[in-house]
Amino acid sequence: MQYELTEEQKMLKAAVRKLAEEQIAPGVHERDEKEEFSWEMVRLLRDGDYLGIDFPAEYGGGDAGMLAETIVIEELSRVDASVGLLVADQALGALPIMLAGNKEVKDRFLPKLSTGEHLAAFALTETSGGSDVADFDCRADKKGNGYVLNGNKIFITNGSVADVVTVYVVTDSEKGASKGASVLAVAKGTPGFSVGKHEMKMGIRSSDTVELVFDDCHVPVENLVGEEGRGFAISMKTLDFARPAIAAQALGIAQGALDYCINYAKERIVFGMPISQHEGVGFKLADMCIFTEAARQLLYKTCSILQECPKNMTRLAPEQIRYSSMCKTFASDVAMKVTTEAVQIVGGFGYCRDYPLEQRMRDAKITQIYEGTNEIQRLVISRTL
Repeated sequence: MQYELTEEQKMLKAAVRKLAEEQIAPGVHERDEKEEFSWEMVRLLRDGDYLGIDFPAEYGGGDAGMLAETIVIEELSRVDASVGLLVADQALGALPIMLAGNKEVKDRFLPKLSTGEHLAAFALTETSGGSDVADFDCRADKKGNGYVLNGNKIFITNGSVADVVTVYVVTDSEKGASKGASVLAVAKGTPGFSVGKHEMKMGIRSSDTVELVFDDCHVPVENLVGEEGRGFAISMKTLDFARPAIAAQALGIAQGALDYCINYAKERIVFGMPISQHEGVGFKLADMCIFTEAARQLLYKTCSILQECPKNMTRLAPEQIRYSSMCKTFASDVAMKVTTEAVQIVGGFGYCRDYPLEQRMRDAKITQIYEGTNEIQRLVISRTL
């Protein structure tokens, strides 16, 4: 196994870091304050071919591998987690199509998603909850040559800006959500498809998070992703492949907070010396460094395991599922720990919104919640042992 990053991966890391520091970092505070989705950030990622970096080459994607995708997300999230999420969510929304779609569905949607011309979203969570997928109510009844979709989805990232949303729906009420669910690709502008509430969030505030409303929404049968009744399996496999992206986002948040703290601790003089030389601070920095690097190694190991899996596998092996859940859980816990300690080290300035650490702390929290809460991840991990 290639352990060190390849020269191409090192060049990619350097290029994304340059973009992030020069063109993304300067506006991060303003974007957070305005809480508005930034099409300028989308344009930058399109121009760099980052939105489809691990999409199939035959559809115009970079086909660079899962590790390359996580490197991009990590470096972007190091300065702005909302921008890193653009790459992660593009992959999440398109994954059901890549994993289970037939050739017609792939040919129709993937070319514009791979280049970033179109944005994608994945609609799973409902008001009844996000963890118990088998208890969802969003229904799609078969009528004529299509489906009539009714119900709501909440907390959908990119929901109001996406050109195509892959939606988890119940297509057979008698079999229930676990055995009678399917995935439909719903295009923007489809009659009966509208955007409801826009969420005002603690963190990732320039990321688009909305409610989606389906009211007698007619979706052609050609937009069925995979086989009818396979929705639960498709969604679970989608999340297995998508969790490393959230681990990368969390890792980037932690690394950004650590970098800021190290520089601050070298310059801040207390009792005649830099606070980095006081053990109370120095030991905190040491632990932050240890945990951040451990999270990186677990994430990279997970990528080496998952990127070797054929996308057409029916089901991942227990070890593969376990690593996916472990890297997301550990990295997000690390992000919360590191950002909390970073605020403590910088003190009053760390708590003020004029400085970047309180935003990183707010951004970190969501990584412990979405793509499956860390409590659910620990349940998944224990059941694979």
